[in-house]
Amino acid sequence: MWENERSLIAAYALRRSASAEDAADVVAETFAIAWQRLEDIPAGREARLWLYVTARHVLANANRRRQRRSILVERLGNDLSQALTHDDAFDEEGLWAGRLLASLPEADREILMLVGWEGLDSRELGRVLGCSPVAARIRLHRARAQISQQATDLELKHPPRIEHVPREAATE
Repeated sequence: MWENERSLIAAYALRRSASAEDAADVVAETFAIAWQRLEDIPAGREARLWLYVTARHVLANANRRRQRRSILVERLGNDLSQALTHDDAFDEEGLWAGRLLASLPEADREILMLVGWEGLDSRELGRVLGCSPVAARIRLHRARAQISQQATDLELKHPPRIEHVPREAATE
């Protein structure tokens, strides 16, 4: 029963999407919605029409997301262009910090960036990481130790400082 509808919705999405991958995403999302709302789907030919309406909404949402992303990319590109024109954008310490962060595993890099750039304390860090504040502090300590070791390995005299997270009582 649904095989024919899937083919029709796929053809519909292909005619309205920029790529086959985008169309596949539309079809997948349309049928995921259909599965979640199985009780709402009418019987017979009306089911096909319901799927077309749903696919139409999915396409509209995807187009809005693409538009917002395009605006954001343009804004970020302008911001980056302006940042690169400042003399301090290419300071040596910043370049070394970037190199050191890039050398770390993704999990350690994320922890250090959440603390150093986003300013999270250990309670907030634990919340983002899905662990207790104590576990977050331990993971932060290990990440700092790893970046210090990387700095030593790269023979840096003064590795960039990742700000210290204040120790508050772990009550979670």
